[in-house]
Amino acid sequence: MFDAVERRLVDALASRRNAMERDLAEWVAIPTCSGHEEGLARFRKIVRARLEALGAEMSEIAGDPKPAWIVQPGQRGDAPPPVALRAVAREGLGRAVLLTGHLDTVHDPFGSFKELTHLSASRAEGPGAIDMKGGLVVLIHTLEVLAEAGVRPAWTVLLNSDEETGSLHSQHAIRAEARACVAAGGLGLAMEPALPDGSLVLERLGSATFRIECEGRAAHAGRDFAQGVSAVNALATKILDAAKLVDLDAGTVVNIGPLEGAKATNIVADRARAWGNARFRDAAREELVKQGLFALTTAPDAALPRTRVEYESNRPAKPETAAVRALAEEVRAIGAELGQSVGFGKSGGVSDGNLMQAEGLPTIDTMGPIGGNLHRTDEYIDLDSLVPRAATLAILLARQARVP
Repeated sequence: MFDAVERRLVDALASRRNAMERDLAEWVAIPTCSGHEEGLARFRKIVRARLEALGAEMSEIAGDPKPAWIVQPGQRGDAPPPVALRAVAREGLGRAVLLTGHLDTVHDPFGSFKELTHLSASRAEGPGAIDMKGGLVVLIHTLEVLAEAGVRPAWTVLLNSDEETGSLHSQHAIRAEARACVAAGGLGLAMEPALPDGSLVLERLGSATFRIECEGRAAHAGRDFAQGVSAVNALATKILDAAKLVDLDAGTVVNIGPLEGAKATNIVADRARAWGNARFRDAAREELVKQGLFALTTAPDAALPRTRVEYESNRPAKPETAAVRALAEEVRAIGAELGQSVGFGKSGGVSDGNLMQAEGLPTIDTMGPIGGNLHRTDEYIDLDSLVPRAATLAILLARQARVP
């Protein structure tokens, strides 16, 4: 049963329903696609001001450069790494809690999908509405209500701006904060959305990015075709070989996306590239994928065509552990007292929770509200879930503040 303080937290958040929806509408209208620094800087300033008003110790962590080969056709390779925003509660009590979230979305800042649209009293669509501006609304209002009630958990908030592109700029900062939280005996919470039925994700696949690059010899396709060595043809063969690494029963996915080849149809391509993504259930299965991809390579001095593979493992698999299960049961129990049925699930998607747990930090990374159609132009949020999810987070944090 909730005690008097917890009941006040629930009531205070219920009274903020309209304010939460106003913030959501304002924040969704700010275009924050990964790399769109104008919108990201504007949104970062707003969130920073709210955290500063709580008396938090604020800092910005410079982003690390990412490997040049990861830049895909159509992407900018010269954009400076975005900073991560860090806020630490002053004089926090109890068990340390690391709360993470991301400011960036995947949506075109110049597209037509640009604002929150109410479909009904309980449902609205908008770019980033659920992934994850709704989660950030829940986070900020929860921390504000805790402060108003005089409850002072020992929280650290870390917000990055490159999660949707793999957190390559911010992963070292996330891992460092996670290690510090582990050293303090803490736990991790990320504000990714819950599953569409409100379930928590307890297990996630890992993720890696790779590039297959083939080198051939250029020639005029009509006059000197026989003198050419097609890198495109070589790449096609390598892509089909890479596809053989897929093992759905084992949870292994290898997917090729963007391609780059010759500039004209009458040129035998001397270079071709393919970028891909791998998903895996654990480190052993990742190693099999990695070995399989590197088996596609040739010696640097081999006869043409030659093949080179680049590989970046940026999010290890996130398995369910006893500590994660115990934390999830605590969240479920709080939800039940709020009249919510909280289930447990798995996901092939990845999040910064993968990085947090890889450092040994027990992490639940679906503490945000309920919604769906992520990354689509009909992305939606269940507005009725804002208050219950915020109340769950508030009570969980309040109880951590009482941990000796």
